[in-house]
Amino acid sequence: MKIRSSVNAVPPAAPAEATHHFAARLAFETDPADLFNDLHHEVGDVVVVDVRSAAAYAEGHLPGARHLPWRRIDEETTLSLDRGATYVTYCDGPGCNASTKGALALARLGFAVKELIGGIEYWRREGHPTERGGHVANV
Repeated sequence: MKIRSSVNAVPPAAPAEATHHFAARLAFETDPADLFNDLHHEVGDVVVVDVRSAAAYAEGHLPGARHLPWRRIDEETTLSLDRGATYVTYCDGPGCNASTKGALALARLGFAVKELIGGIEYWRREGHPTERGGHVANV
């Protein structure tokens, strides 16, 4: 008895469709390695936004991350943000969708935004540094 492929139970997309799909995914997300590279090289047009609670931010966050809880993102709380930058939102990890909610809120306000795959959990898993302290948003 020949075993059927589970991988090919649904045939792969045509290369042109796959190109569109994967390019679209990369337009919406970034990974810890790429973000670390930009932060390490001080790329100025990338701003990291921690959309978690004040307590979570104070416990540890990505270096230089701005604290802006997703529930508080609106026209008033984003007045000081650079509209020419790309914002990368993150939350706790794959079981949390606060980064998606924060990214959606920023996009609705006209900001260029991506989500960090895996949040701070995957960031730490890859061995990248975190820091404590910093300015906790009072919004």
